[in-house]
Amino acid sequence: MNLLLLATLCLGTALAIPKFNQTFDAQWHHWKSKHRRLYGTNEEEWRRAVWEKNMKMIELHNGEYSNGKHGFTLEMNAFGDMTNEEFRQVVNGYKHQRHRKGKMFQEPLMLKIPKSVDWREKGYVTPVKNQGQCGSCWAFSASGALEGQMFRNTGVLISLSEQNLIDCSRAEGNQGCNGGLMDYAFQYIKNNKGLDSEESYPYEAKDGTCKYRAEFAVANDTGFVDIPQLEKALMKAVATVGPIAVAMDASHSSFQFYSKGIYFEPNCSSKDLDHGVLVVGYGYEGTDSNKNRYWIVKNSWGPEWGMEGYVLIAKDRDNHCGLATAASYPTVN
Repeated sequence: MNLLLLATLCLGTALAIPKFNQTFDAQWHHWKSKHRRLYGTNEEEWRRAVWEKNMKMIELHNGEYSNGKHGFTLEMNAFGDMTNEEFRQVVNGYKHQRHRKGKMFQEPLMLKIPKSVDWREKGYVTPVKNQGQCGSCWAFSASGALEGQMFRNTGVLISLSEQNLIDCSRAEGNQGCNGGLMDYAFQYIKNNKGLDSEESYPYEAKDGTCKYRAEFAVANDTGFVDIPQLEKALMKAVATVGPIAVAMDASHSSFQFYSKGIYFEPNCSSKDLDHGVLVVGYGYEGTDSNKNRYWIVKNSWGPEWGMEGYVLIAKDRDNHCGLATAASYPTVN
């Protein structure tokens, strides 16, 4: 099993004082105010240098987008004062494993798969959440998949507790804010015979002691199903089951500052996965369903990131960023 562990966040302090681009002054002060950043003198110089480097990268990319080089744009966001290495350490907490132990997805036969699906329109998806500076993406991916399956069974959409998973599923192999797996979360819920609601067990973005209370449990599962590592199989699962928990390579600066459009990163890996997300549908741009296809992916970095918290990721392009590599969903009675 390959484990991608979050390292301790270390800030460089031995940098020479940089020369700043004064044209960015107003934007920098606005960004600090918007995101409530307060720094010491030495740290501010370092953070301003990181932020300015990210701004220049964003402007370069968007200029290339205007010239037709990219199909998506970037924008400055709450991750602006982080290097890409810090960003990956703080927010990406999926731990990849080679051997999976769930039941295998049985593809439906003789079924006409629709050309587009969006489970948000059917009431299966809760509002976008924010994991904060905690590597708990796996918990949000798992809760989102179970929220959809509970809605499918009951017709009632209830937000489920990621903090319950963070605090209580270590015996199954998860490591709280230091990372985990969606399948381990599903196994915990089965073993525990329940998962509390978000309302009764609210999110804290940090590790804590287990405070699960059975009387507040609003969801359960009987296990989980792993989907074959093929985009066609994932498409059939999304079309017939509902939102699916998936992992991806989210390590690139282009993803850190994604704004809108169909995300395609030439350096994205289909094997080196570090972030858990939720596929809630798929579709295509334009009038030809054979071109510009995408997955609709719910992230857990708040509604200010990307397209109100969502990203469109290129579909049917050699399993781009690995969405089909470790896809699964919980089973419920």
